[in-house]
Amino acid sequence: MIRWVIVVFLALLLISWLSPGLQKLGFGRLPGDLRFKLFGREFFVPLTSTILLSMVAAAISRYL
Repeated sequence: MIRWVIVVFLALLLISWLSPGLQKLGFGRLPGDLRFKLFGREFFVPLTSTILLSMVAAAISRYL
């Protein structure tokens, strides 16, 4: 159980570190990534980017 907590923590750390570079490549602006304003706040739901990055991660894990 603790192993998965460490893996999730490291994955979130890696994603937050790579996020600015991925945005320059176009992630976060793909069709299917939702941005909307509600009650004066802006919300961002990156559906397409999440699916694409998870497919890349699955392909990498398959070959390692």
